[in-house]
Amino acid sequence: MLGWLVPYGSHSAYASQEGVRSTEGIRMAAGAAHSLLLKSNGTVVAWGARSNGQSTVPGDLTDAIAIAAGNYFSLALKSDGTVVAWGDNGYGQTAIPDEAATGGVVAIAAGGSYSLALLSNGTVIGWGDNSKGQRSVPAGLTDVIAIAAGNEHSLALKSDGTVVAWGDSNQGQTTIPAQLATGGVVSIAAGAYHSLALKSDGTVVVWGLNNQGQTTIPAQLATGGAVSIAAGGDSSLALKSDGTVVAWGSQGQTAVPAGLTDVVSMSAGWSHSLALRSDGTVVAWGDNSEGQTTVPAGLSSPIKGKNIASGGNSSIALKSDGTVIGWGSTGSGQLNIPAGLSGVAAIDKGNLHGLVLKSNGTVVAWGYNYDGQATVPAGLNGVVSIAAGNAFSLALKSDGTVVGWGII
Repeated sequence: MLGWLVPYGSHSAYASQEGVRSTEGIRMAAGAAHSLLLKSNGTVVAWGARSNGQSTVPGDLTDAIAIAAGNYFSLALKSDGTVVAWGDNGYGQTAIPDEAATGGVVAIAAGGSYSLALLSNGTVIGWGDNSKGQRSVPAGLTDVIAIAAGNEHSLALKSDGTVVAWGDSNQGQTTIPAQLATGGVVSIAAGAYHSLALKSDGTVVVWGLNNQGQTTIPAQLATGGAVSIAAGGDSSLALKSDGTVVAWGSQGQTAVPAGLTDVVSMSAGWSHSLALRSDGTVVAWGDNSEGQTTVPAGLSSPIKGKNIASGGNSSIALKSDGTVIGWGSTGSGQLNIPAGLSGVAAIDKGNLHGLVLKSNGTVVAWGYNYDGQATVPAGLNGVVSIAAGNAFSLALKSDGTVVGWGII
């Protein structure tokens, strides 16, 4: 994963945001003591703690496109925009409200004992524990493109690159640093009592509780180089452009396995961490008291391309030579990949259209175009990240601005 703009979502509780689709074909989420893996066929695998049913995946769940793991519960977003939840419901965190049960959800986030959902209109809803106001979404909050949930605080990333926070601020975790006031943020993550933001220049900003050094950014990240972030209970993680992981904070989660390279995605739970490698294998480290780092034997991605994106009933893959291949439904031209397309750096897939970012900063789109989702604005360049929604497309430019087309 190139890890720039990942709109609409959050990794698990104490983790970074997660997109509607996984660009690798599978995605991970780490809870307090359990782990989830979303496979490219839409099924979910869980391991670790089971005392509250958090690892007992519903048997009929077959079309998930995103996952999130809270303290003792789990969430899945289905391709039809509805949310499924299982596990502990002591605070109503798995009691899905009507707005999330009938469709229109484009991202999910699981906090300590509460849940958040991002709707297709750019607004956020919450349910579950509200003892610190963590699900009391600020009035008038719109234009949200990503969400993150901590133990008792919440973050939202807006399309202008600014961050909004609410909920518990005992440790300053909802006090947005002044340096972020002008935008430029492309990714967010919420730990137990700290918060992270990744800027478009590859630098990381962290604020909140620092009892384990989780907000003390390592020297190797001072000048940038990060492409993705995640937050654990008392730890922080950054994925670098060279495929290595930098971790700081709580000792157990900072013990990144020696020689870990080729990482394309990562997630962090309360006291354990997960990494997905480009060969489809999963690596886990940290606390294993509930088996949360004992990865089930044989887990791997069915597709081992450089990047994979799925939408609707079709998929595309970015090969290591910069070309794109596709498979699945072809009824709306969603697999009519332009002839001679090369030099591709990133891909994404909407319901019925495809999107690629080329290494020269330009964007190419194809497929169903009824709402203009495949009509790239004239002169669009300087793009560093892309995202494809159901009937719209987004591009993040190097100056931190976002351009959208289709039904936004």
